Amino acid sequence: MASSPQSYQKRQRELRKKERKAEKQAIRHGKTAAKKEDDGSDAPDEDALLEEFRVLNESFAEGEVSQDDFDYRKAEIFHAMGLGDAPEPREGDEEAVDEAAESAD
Repeated sequence: MASSPQSYQKRQRELRKKERKAEKQAIRHGKTAAKKEDDGSDAPDEDALLEEFRVLNESFAEGEVSQDDFDYRKAEIFHAMGLGDAPEPREGDEEAVDEAAESAD
């Protein structure tokens, strides 16, 4: 037997209700609910940033990276992903100071 039109319409209403609820929840958590396509925008590639963080963790575990460098790079990666504040420029890090001055303009 085929479904009645009323039950189909009810399922569609329930589906739309769930979608609206998910959108509102995403907005509350600071995420955009709109589905973005790869349009070549300058948004960071989350997969590449996660891979970079994985490599950084492995290097730190093997003792190739100091605690300070690890913390600084981790903060940079998290900031690029939108998960935290930008790290403070370190002493002797002239390039980061120049970039910060340019972005303030």
